[in-house]
Amino acid sequence: MRYFSLLILVCLGLLTVSAQNLEQDTTQIDTLRHDDAAINLIREADSIRVADSLSKSNLERELTELKSTEVKKRKELEAKLSKISMQDSLRHLAIKNEIDSLKGKTIGYPIIVDSDTLFTIYTKIGTVSPKERAKLISVRLEDLYDKFIPGIDTIEIVDYGQTADVVFKDKSLINITDFDEMWYEKSKMALAQDYQAKIFSNLIKYKENTSLFTLLKQIGLALLAISIQIGLVYLVNLLFKRKIDTLVASKKDVWFKSISIKELQLLDAEKVTNVAMFLSKAVRWFINAFQLYITIPVLFSIFPPTQRLAEVLFGYILSPVKEIFTAFLNYVPNLFTILVIIGVTRYIIKFLHFITREIENGNLQIPGFYPEWSKTTFNIVRVLVLAFMFIMIFPYLPGSDSPVFQGVSVFLGIIFSLGSSSVIGNLVAGIVMTYMRPFKIGDRIKINDLIGDVVEKTPFVTRIKTPKKEYITVPNSNILSSNVINFSTSKENEGIILHTTVTIGYDVPWRKVHEILINAALKTDKILKDPKPFVLQTSLDDFYVSYQINAYSMFPNMQPIMYSELHQHIQDEFFAGGVEILSPHYRANRDGNMTTIPESYLPKDYIAPPFKIRIEKDENI
Repeated sequence: MRYFSLLILVCLGLLTVSAQNLEQDTTQIDTLRHDDAAINLIREADSIRVADSLSKSNLERELTELKSTEVKKRKELEAKLSKISMQDSLRHLAIKNEIDSLKGKTIGYPIIVDSDTLFTIYTKIGTVSPKERAKLISVRLEDLYDKFIPGIDTIEIVDYGQTADVVFKDKSLINITDFDEMWYEKSKMALAQDYQAKIFSNLIKYKENTSLFTLLKQIGLALLAISIQIGLVYLVNLLFKRKIDTLVASKKDVWFKSISIKELQLLDAEKVTNVAMFLSKAVRWFINAFQLYITIPVLFSIFPPTQRLAEVLFGYILSPVKEIFTAFLNYVPNLFTILVIIGVTRYIIKFLHFITREIENGNLQIPGFYPEWSKTTFNIVRVLVLAFMFIMIFPYLPGSDSPVFQGVSVFLGIIFSLGSSSVIGNLVAGIVMTYMRPFKIGDRIKINDLIGDVVEKTPFVTRIKTPKKEYITVPNSNILSSNVINFSTSKENEGIILHTTVTIGYDVPWRKVHEILINAALKTDKILKDPKPFVLQTSLDDFYVSYQINAYSMFPNMQPIMYSELHQHIQDEFFAGGVEILSPHYRANRDGNMTTIPESYLPKDYIAPPFKIRIEKDENI
């Protein structure tokens, strides 16, 4: 398996190299095509210019030979001359535009000597391509730099007619052709003089940089820079070890205390001191590393061959700093716009908070708007104001128009929409419940089979404390889809009605049962005397009557205790009244059985009928 993986990597490497070579070959072919097109256009321009010159010369000679009386012939020749001049101008302008367009497509090859770019080659000579020509010129100049002696040798210019050459000791360094003349729109001699001046200036500079005196001076400067760097490192280490670290250690009991959040201790004083010592060491190492980073480019900048490397190293720091500073300066107008928008939004939210506080305190009353709505309404309006502020600020944020920024925003939006449907549902339900006002903090409520006191309301959930001291968290969406009974709402008016049912046989008078139940309710604590408790006979069942006692109370949160006490008093009152709490079953044997009608309803002389027994005589006995 390992060899198979290695084989795949080798194949991928070969494919990559082949692709790169193919790309380079394609680029070179395109470059040669552009070069050939440029040369063909220059040749065309040159041939047309020569032909026009011959035609104009012939016409001018004919004009001089004409007699003064041949007016018609003269006019014809002058018209032809004018036409040739106009066509020549138009053709020259068209060819110049085409050549200019080719300049943007044609690749030039720079002549670089001693890290300096002297000039660039765009045209070829015969079959020698611009790339090969540039390479040949570079080799000749490198040989020149080695052999040239300032004050003795010279660089000359020789005009050979078809070419103007820059020459050193009868050896041609650069050949300047008509193609170069057309390309640069300069005469061959002018181009040769420019090249001569650049080569000579760079040559003198090269000789000065490579002299023994310059080399000794560069070595001395390098040693001085290294000595300064060593001294700075020593001083920094001495300052931190003998001063700063010693001061931190001596003041650890004064400056550094334990870090804790409420009763949770995160770091004690000793650990805080260790963190401070570590930060001190980190700062010391950072300063030394920064000094070293600055010293290395300084050393590289002393020696000409490594000056470019010094520029690159300095660029790693200076370029980002420059870009950041430039970007900040360009961003200042947008920054002021953002600050103005944030400032206006801040004062709008402050004003809304002031209005909310006044409504909560009752100082400001709006018809149909309840004080408990104020906080939720403020939160909703604040979110809308902040969202509007962000929409206004967004175009002014750096990088807001970049595809990456927009892609991340869309991605976060999709994730939020897919993963927060239940959360949004609970949030909307919490907002709706706020304006429905089904309950408030402290109310005793019943949700399905759950009974308890509301202890917390949040935009997403409601927390309820049951009579058994259990804290239950209910999602707001569940509450919104359920029936909610609020026992505490009635206490603001006439109170709630506690009710319980007792079944008593038909043999007990209903008035006596009513009296017993009402007395039991009046003896129960927290039951109101006014309105007075009352009894409802809810049903007449087969064997007994259902009596329901109803009593008013202003303490809905104490229902379990009051129900327990009410049941105790009901038992006591029934026992004291000689009434058994029974649900009897009867068999209707009417002969000889006592009627189930209460005694008070029977006549005074009523006697329960005896059993009638009839004995029939058997004739066979």
